[in-house]
Amino acid sequence: MSTLLVIDDDRAVLYTIERTFEGTGVSVLTAKTVREGLELIEKKPDVVLLDIMLPEGSGLEAVEKIQALDRKLPIIFITAGGTSDTTIEAMKLGAYDYLLKPLDLPKLRDLVDRALEIRRLMQVRVALPSATEAPAVEGDHIIGRSPAMCEVFKAIGRVAPQTVTTLINGESGTGKELVARAIYHHSSRSSERFLALNCAALPETLLESELFGHEKGSFTSANYRRIGKFEQCARGTLFLDEVGDMSPLLQSKILRVLQEQKFERVGGNETISTDVRVIAATNRDLSAMVAKGDFREDLFYRLNGFSIKLPPLRERGEDILLLLEHLLSRFGRELHKPEVHGISPEALEMLMRYSWPGNVRELEAVVRQALLNTTGNVILPDFLPETVRVHGRAAAASSNSHDTPPCDLKPFVDECIQNGSTEMYTASVEMMERYLLTRVLRHTAGNQSQAARMLGITRGSLRNKMRALRIQLGSTVKVDDLEEATAEVD
Repeated sequence: MSTLLVIDDDRAVLYTIERTFEGTGVSVLTAKTVREGLELIEKKPDVVLLDIMLPEGSGLEAVEKIQALDRKLPIIFITAGGTSDTTIEAMKLGAYDYLLKPLDLPKLRDLVDRALEIRRLMQVRVALPSATEAPAVEGDHIIGRSPAMCEVFKAIGRVAPQTVTTLINGESGTGKELVARAIYHHSSRSSERFLALNCAALPETLLESELFGHEKGSFTSANYRRIGKFEQCARGTLFLDEVGDMSPLLQSKILRVLQEQKFERVGGNETISTDVRVIAATNRDLSAMVAKGDFREDLFYRLNGFSIKLPPLRERGEDILLLLEHLLSRFGRELHKPEVHGISPEALEMLMRYSWPGNVRELEAVVRQALLNTTGNVILPDFLPETVRVHGRAAAASSNSHDTPPCDLKPFVDECIQNGSTEMYTASVEMMERYLLTRVLRHTAGNQSQAARMLGITRGSLRNKMRALRIQLGSTVKVDDLEEATAEVD
């Protein structure tokens, strides 16, 4: 359970906040003075609501004392004077945000929820895999032992101690935020703040305000001065997700911050200096966007001080088995279903054959849904989502021959239409790739270098595709347990 500490000498405010968070999973501690509040910090609250004017000291003094005890603790001010210099100074000291009295309770709940998430991102370390130990259930983990993921782990280790700007590229759901947090937790700035912002989630005006802050009256709804993420996160790490969705104006402003560590608030003239490490991420091809003129070339090079490429789940081979084991254990505890301890061979086959367009995030959703559907102690095919079942049957049908897998789309498409599939495109591409790779490998007698040259791809790409499609080379070319042709292993 999360804990919220409220420091305010107004009994009505304390009572209102306690009632607001009843039954929400948030425990509320209350204090009426700075001294009482500092004593309760020992109970490790996750967020603090702090009044500006308090007996025995001001809110500013309290901020400094609280941060001396816990530098990463998000502090939200509650005040009747939201435009006062005192409030602005408090924000500059590192407060997360502030609310005006009388309290807007829905806004209060939303702000506390966001602060709790920020607290979790800073406190819960992202564990990298050990060569000798299985990951524990608690906490966040990057799971994987495939060659592609081993390269990711090496990259994290190389760049984390540096202050260089890092660009993480990968499809949606591959774990870009986890990698960003792993870099943060293993960096020299791990004792400072970590803030995250999705650049695709906000319109341009709001995003600019979130990043740089704004002055009162700078736009229609700017009723007070606001401190932005670059100012809040001084000496810390700022994670900008989906940077490929930023407008040209914001691209220009971000470039200046990266070059000079200086910016102005929206509607302001004061130049503010900051010291922030930026980690950026995108699911878009920024180099292609640069070629089209949709993304600034100079900003691309600034962001790309060090790059990490996250592989899609379909190219990670046996990592799926490791992830399934980890997620079964994790969600089994969260959903109070510890009795579910396995997956039937048929269901496992469907999960391994599925192409996972949503990557690890989709796998998490599928395991969670399967656990909720399961009535016994083993996950059966009927407990999986329909898209996984349809795709699994189609993939199995495509390898049901003792010759090269078929590539006749008509019966396959007919079956997908009849079953109401929404994954026909992905499944059809997979069928074509399985046919093509198996046919070429038969022609080259299993020589991967020759096959890669004929296909016009690298040998590494060929191996990744073979792993994803479960094409095996021994004395024969096989799709799963199905012998396809006699071949020599290169």
